Amino acid sequence: MGLLLMLMTIGGLLVAGILFAIAWLNESAWLKRFVLGSVAIWLAFYVVMLIGASLLSTGKLIEVGDADGKAFCGFYLDCHMHTAVTGVRKATSIGERESKGEFYIVTVKVFSDAQAATLGLLTVDAHIVDDANNIYARDVQAEENLGEQPPFERQISPADNFEKRIVFDLPADVQNPRLDVREGYGIDHAIEFVLIGDEDSIFHKRNYFNLADTTLPRASND
Repeated sequence: MGLLLMLMTIGGLLVAGILFAIAWLNESAWLKRFVLGSVAIWLAFYVVMLIGASLLSTGKLIEVGDADGKAFCGFYLDCHMHTAVTGVRKATSIGERESKGEFYIVTVKVFSDAQAATLGLLTVDAHIVDDANNIYARDVQAEENLGEQPPFERQISPADNFEKRIVFDLPADVQNPRLDVREGYGIDHAIEFVLIGDEDSIFHKRNYFNLADTTLPRASND
């Protein structure tokens, strides 16, 4: 629905531009008013649909081990690429790198359910958000001590998958840490920002991986 309405909007604006040019050349005041009025009504309708769908959206907490994980649809809405968290461990050190609080070592599985195409994620942003809306970026230096890792953007064939371990240095008293995984280039985010029903659209609730488990296994050194 969101993609269809966006395509209708783009197509309508192109037609409106042509009609307005005709009205301008023919000095047709009524056609100019008709075109501008129609565009204004449609854009108002689209904005109401966009904000309404976002305000009515509900976020989802995805548990560790959930096989379905999180789907990534993007502008084309093919929804074939997925990520899932298959494991989480805590540690106070990784190699020679000491944590300021506690390291969360998160194993992320990337998989595809495409029938034929070889696909991959684009420019992945993975970060953690807590109850106070603090954002924690990956500790790339700690990840380097885990050995060679595949890039998030690795292309995979149908039914293929791989796992990647990522690390976050979180305060020991962090409240309700949740992993947010986002992908796409800047142009993708700009389009999705105004795509009705998309997780990255304005005011839309997000889906997070739930890492707030007090029974997570611990290790003194990885």
